[in-house]
Amino acid sequence: MLEAGQILHDRYQLKQKLGQNAGRQTWLAEDLQAIPAALVIVKLLAFGGEVQWDDLKLFEREAQVLKQLNHSRIPKYYDYFSIDERSLWFGLVQEFIPGASLKELLNQGKRFTEKQVRQVAINVLNILIYLHELKPQVLHRDIKPSNLILGEDKQVYLVDFGAVQDRAVKEGATFTVVGTYGYAPMEQFGGRAVPASDLYALGASLIHLLTGTAPADLPQDDLRIQFSDKVTLTPSFSEWLEKLTEPSLKRRFSTADEAMKALSFGIQTPENAALSAPVSTGRLRPPFGTRVQVSQSPERLRIVIPERSPRGKQGLALLGSYAMFALVGILWIVTNVGIPLIGLPFLTALLIFSIKYTQFRHQRTQVDFNRNTSRFELQWQWFNYVITRYKGSLSDIMYTCCYSSKDGAKVLLTGTEPYSFGHGLTELECAWLAQEIQSWLNLK
Repeated sequence: MLEAGQILHDRYQLKQKLGQNAGRQTWLAEDLQAIPAALVIVKLLAFGGEVQWDDLKLFEREAQVLKQLNHSRIPKYYDYFSIDERSLWFGLVQEFIPGASLKELLNQGKRFTEKQVRQVAINVLNILIYLHELKPQVLHRDIKPSNLILGEDKQVYLVDFGAVQDRAVKEGATFTVVGTYGYAPMEQFGGRAVPASDLYALGASLIHLLTGTAPADLPQDDLRIQFSDKVTLTPSFSEWLEKLTEPSLKRRFSTADEAMKALSFGIQTPENAALSAPVSTGRLRPPFGTRVQVSQSPERLRIVIPERSPRGKQGLALLGSYAMFALVGILWIVTNVGIPLIGLPFLTALLIFSIKYTQFRHQRTQVDFNRNTSRFELQWQWFNYVITRYKGSLSDIMYTCCYSSKDGAKVLLTGTEPYSFGHGLTELECAWLAQEIQSWLNLK
């Protein structure tokens, strides 16, 4: 019988039991050999009774897979051991992540906004991209709110790899059914788990966060979870969730990479397929006549986009408003005629347009990437004063691409959260800058 204070494997002192079921126990423990002593998670499996060989094989597979993983949002593997105290216990030691599971937060009455749920989605998709691109690929197979930890650093961690699969199941082979009803898709219960199966579970978990209701308790129509009448979402995000939780594998996102791009840039349709252009594989030169400056070294990359004039219809509108405001001001001075009150809204609108035009003419964009600090920074400057600044980690950038619209192109940096800069660039400038960033960051 295990109890608090007991020392296992001459090293791990049990502090608090976190969970127990069917021959399994999870403890918060202290690693007495660590300097300084550190808290760890010890998962224990008692062999015999309700626990059979299949359970032990899953437990050992979890240890083997965790030992090979290296991702900042997956708890680190520390140790694996066995002890014989009346019963044969197997122990798996992992990193302790301070925080609370999303299930605990739901039980406390927390309701998540669309913005918060989008951030959870981005965090988990980043983890799944890493897992699914390993060779052999790793499938979690049990994503749900209780296995997603919101750490004290406000990042989401994926835990409990007890149902993990690291190799394809051979056709006709026996298999152990794993997963949680309501979160796992139908193909998983037939032993056919694929990367899209983890995506379905993520989608079902996100719906739980948004509605506050477990997906198994929500109504279904042709096996599709009906959630849109329970929560108010932007149409694009609602459509994305519906595609993520499609019962049919053919209609669901097939990879985490595809789901991430659709979340960032919208689901691809014939109408928008050309808007987010991938970075060219051929080496691009600076476009002729560009005023954009790029300087780089192995440690730093700096992009400076100087002030520019607005273009197209927007430019004509702002320039016209600027001229009209100036004309009204001159007439007022020359004629010394007061402006009627009825004309004040019109004058105010002209003033706003004039300010916008001046801002366009004198706004300078500077983007810095620094390997020494592993950070990047976006700055928007007006008359040499920084008016807006965003900072992030280099490791958070997963993609760079060029997004085109009728008002010009801009560079998109996507990963933990999306960033954009350079609105109004030409498509050639945008593609060139996106390639320079991708090459410097060694992104594929």
